[in-house]
Amino acid sequence: MIKNDPIGAAIKDYLHGKRKGSITVSCNLTEDDIIPVDYLFRQQEEMPELETIALQECRGHVLDIGAGAGCHSLLLQERGLQVTALDISEGAVEAMRERGIEQVLLGDVNELKDQKYDTLLMLMNGIGIVGDLFGLYKFLVHAKTILNPGGQILLESSDILYMYEEEDGSVLLDLNAGYYGEVEYNMKYKTHESGNFKWLFIDAGLLEQYAEEHGFSFEVLYEGENGNYLAKLVLQA
Repeated sequence: MIKNDPIGAAIKDYLHGKRKGSITVSCNLTEDDIIPVDYLFRQQEEMPELETIALQECRGHVLDIGAGAGCHSLLLQERGLQVTALDISEGAVEAMRERGIEQVLLGDVNELKDQKYDTLLMLMNGIGIVGDLFGLYKFLVHAKTILNPGGQILLESSDILYMYEEEDGSVLLDLNAGYYGEVEYNMKYKTHESGNFKWLFIDAGLLEQYAEEHGFSFEVLYEGENGNYLAKLVLQA
């Protein structure tokens, strides 16, 4: 397997009995975060409320973008929905097929053509894959080409402005550095390392502006305690 697929390598190890692994996530804003691999295999009762609400909102043919180990796709499939799991990780795609997900695609959502969906599902801060605000613009333009009329995007993101707060409560931003929610990550698992990649966290107010400019209605379905939220964007006629 290629050495820059930490997620895929971790998922395949777990699936084949190596259950104690973890993925190290480095960020240019804060200290490293550790993700236990078993979290990617969580069952319905282990999912946070935000994810439970999102799965209840899914309808029609669902595209699970960045599906990982497929925990959401499996649940939707069990509920009788038509679901396609999409990931750029070869290891993740192999593992999801092994787990019994019927429709699995390897690739980038922005390269999908000639397919139509009713729901685009983007959990675990899933809209972050667009990388930056320009990437969000491009994604929303493309999303309209793969959504059926009245189709929806269910996405999780976070407002990370709190990460720039000083001790006195003031916020210090470098106005020349671009939008504060554009961050850089690197992931490591054993000998596998992703290399640096961009990830977007967007506040709900700005996301609403982008959504409406591209012909989507906007609604926040859930707000968490740490700035994270679930949004529903519906393509207008």
